[in-house]
Amino acid sequence: MRTEKQISTSVLVIGTGGSGLRAAIELAELGTDVLAMGKRPKNDAHTSLAAGGINAALGTMDEEDSWQQHAADTIKESYYLADPRTVQVVAQGATRGIEDLERYGMNFAREHDGRISQRFFGAHKFRRTAFAGDYTGLEIQRTLIKRAEQLQIPILDSVYVTELLVADGVIFGAYGFDVNDGTGYLIQADAVILAAGGHNRIWRRSSSRRDENTGDSFRLAVEAGARLRDAELVQFHPSGIIEPESVAGTLISEAARGEGGILTNALGERFMKRYDSERMELSTRDRVALAAYTEISEGRGTDKGGVWLDVSHLPRETIMSRLPRVYQTMLEEQMLDITREKIEIAPTAHYSMGGVWVDPLTHASEVPGLYAIGEASSGLHGANRLGGNSLIELLVFGRIVGQEASDYSRSLSVHHRSHEAINKARSTVDSLVNADGEENVRSLQRAIRDVMTEHAGVVRNEESLNRGLEKLAEIEERMQNIGIHPDIAGYQDLCHAFDLKSSVLAARATLESAVERKETRGCHNRSDYPMTDPRLQVNLVWSPEGIVREAIPAVPEEIEKLITEVSQIGKLVE
Repeated sequence: MRTEKQISTSVLVIGTGGSGLRAAIELAELGTDVLAMGKRPKNDAHTSLAAGGINAALGTMDEEDSWQQHAADTIKESYYLADPRTVQVVAQGATRGIEDLERYGMNFAREHDGRISQRFFGAHKFRRTAFAGDYTGLEIQRTLIKRAEQLQIPILDSVYVTELLVADGVIFGAYGFDVNDGTGYLIQADAVILAAGGHNRIWRRSSSRRDENTGDSFRLAVEAGARLRDAELVQFHPSGIIEPESVAGTLISEAARGEGGILTNALGERFMKRYDSERMELSTRDRVALAAYTEISEGRGTDKGGVWLDVSHLPRETIMSRLPRVYQTMLEEQMLDITREKIEIAPTAHYSMGGVWVDPLTHASEVPGLYAIGEASSGLHGANRLGGNSLIELLVFGRIVGQEASDYSRSLSVHHRSHEAINKARSTVDSLVNADGEENVRSLQRAIRDVMTEHAGVVRNEESLNRGLEKLAEIEERMQNIGIHPDIAGYQDLCHAFDLKSSVLAARATLESAVERKETRGCHNRSDYPMTDPRLQVNLVWSPEGIVREAIPAVPEEIEKLITEVSQIGKLVE
């Protein structure tokens, strides 16, 4: 018999990365009762892996920059699938986001006269990416944790949330369990903010760690009655390591190419000349990823299914001063000295551009009381994310959603609860704890990653996607016979079982949406539909009942006139 704790709060934040903490901070500063909860330590949140920088049209380096130009660059890079209203909110609120971080004590890189330094990143017309060395996300996470501690925000970062609680279509809390001892948690709340990341861990190679970004936000939202938007739009990074298996997909910074790294196939050919003879290794992320994928799929890859990235011809001093994290990563993971040896890499799933359907201005979902932010949400990135936008998004909408959830909580005169919903959540956990089937949840997770890698990778086609759906149905059938075995080390098997439930739902949404998007646009490459279809300049909104096409509002004239081709030579994204 598991014990259970009951907690009441005004607003529950699920996820203790940057977006979740920023929302919690806003709520605390407004005087609203808030609890933040996550399944992994807050110091090790996914936000900490973001290396490159954070965007805001501060004009510290290029005075002619403006929020309108930031918005124009974002919409252009999204292949016109970003919602212009969401883009405008982020671009206009970006300066405030940077000011908030400064107020919390963030240490940005600065020029000699004290100005925040900004650099080029990806398809930006001007230098607008602020940074802190090559650990910007980690510094932001540390800054937000420090501010949360100052505000004495309660944070439970060892609780796995299994279900959102709904009564008469309205959110009233969530249920979960402690990942170490299995203690149940019944949290009653006026509003819930989902900040539990995306779904890129459902591919075999992913820049996410093993137990994060498994689609938790997607499942929790859909089971509560929400829908997903653009689940098929997933950004692949061109350079993830292949070995060891436990960390396959870990990023090798694109700075390695920026400093002069060379890409070759198994035949020793410098293959980028076939795909972008002018920019070569300095081409855009999606083009380099597609090039590497093509070389591998056409039989010119290595025996392990990769290509080579070589920086060994560079001076050792350059590598040690400009690529220290790459050097350290390869030494720790493979005992490989990149000053002497080549790195074996392959494209890796990196970022979920789609997510929970939310209002473009408030990030409220279609379920009253439920909000989504960060990689759990959708609307900003479209078919390709502009480098540096993810970190500013979590600051801007973390603040806005904190305000919205606070106002919503204060507006309630009565809040209904459902004993039926609570009992259902309890029984779901209890039935899994007692499951004694023959199927191993981790092997089924691996099967999903194999399916997504083989059938929904960098390049897709109708036949392969449908075959992926058939295989997914087989996995769903096998899931009915899983076995869970909690032991003295904790309830990790139970965590994996819920990860599996989330991964299956996210995989189905991705595959079905990818079938529906019969075109090539941004990160979505269809070999059977190689051209962009103007009729598909729409968002695809998925639910278990099917997919609907959602029109995208027109771009405001003041932004439209600033959308131009932007040179990306030498500008690499992280």
